[in-house]
Amino acid sequence: MGKKRIIKKGGNDSSASSRALARIPKKKVAVGTLNILATFNNTILTLCDNKGNTLIAASSGALGFKGSRKSTPFAAAKVGEIIGEKASQMAMKEANVVIRGIGAGRESALRGFSSKGIGITNISDVTPVPHNGPRPPKPRRI
Repeated sequence: MGKKRIIKKGGNDSSASSRALARIPKKKVAVGTLNILATFNNTILTLCDNKGNTLIAASSGALGFKGSRKSTPFAAAKVGEIIGEKASQMAMKEANVVIRGIGAGRESALRGFSSKGIGITNISDVTPVPHNGPRPPKPRRI
C-alpha cells in the first residue's frame, strides 16, 4: 500500500539560510551597488559591482518564506543580513544603495545589510512614479 508519508513540522528552517550562504563568488570587490526591489508580495536584493554586473541576488521567497510572510519587514531583514554576510565575505567595504518600490521591506532590508559592517555611501530612491498614468476606464452605464 505504499510508503508512509511523514510530514515534519518545524518552526525555523535554518537549512534555507545555510544554503543561501553556500554559493559565494570568489571575486573580491571593494565597492558595489545594492539594488533593493520592495514590492507588495516580495523583497528582492541584488548586489552588483560598479559596472552593473550582478554578483549576488537573494529574495525572501528564496529563503523559504511563503505567501504573505514574504512581504514582511522581518523577511526583508533576513534577506539583507544574508546579502550583507556574503558581501563581507567578498571583502566589500562600502556600497551605494538604490531602492525601488513601495513594499514593507524597504528600510528593514537596508538595516539588515548595514548591520554586517558594510558602509553605505549613498541612498537613492528610484521608485517609478507615473506623471499621469494610463487613460481611466469609461464610466459604467446602467
